[in-house]
Amino acid sequence: MITVRRAGDLDARAMAELLTAIIRKGGTTAYTQDVSRGDILEWFRQAPDRSAWHVAEDDKGALLGFQFIEPHPDLPPEACDIATFVMLGQTKLGIGSKLFEASRKNALHLGYRWMNATIRTDNAGALAYYQSRGFEPYARHPDQRLANGQMVNKISTRFDL
Repeated sequence: MITVRRAGDLDARAMAELLTAIIRKGGTTAYTQDVSRGDILEWFRQAPDRSAWHVAEDDKGALLGFQFIEPHPDLPPEACDIATFVMLGQTKLGIGSKLFEASRKNALHLGYRWMNATIRTDNAGALAYYQSRGFEPYARHPDQRLANGQMVNKISTRFDL
């Protein structure tokens, strides 16, 4: 059984390990350097008002994924950005669906009218995930430089709440 709840400081180590594994695999996230527990805690501390972080865990309390919504300086105030990370090898098990339901409810509660997901165009899994939730493309971003110098194309997608 998958349980979704608000993320907290005690989740930071497991969240960092999960995200670092995704980063090291490569090809799916814009993050390019390992993430530490301290980095996650700093992200929590710096999270703007109108942010919400959730974790999904199994019945033994093991972290399966996390998702956050927050305002973004490139978006209007009625929109939030969303990011989703699921443990390698655990996709297509309903983790993302349960996380999204919690984030969608929180986005409405926080007064947002739509969500933005900006995705690397070579990340087929994320493209399929957001499309299956009802996100629709509205902007393309060719030749985006990542922190490691790699160039990728991205697409911004929108979900109206």
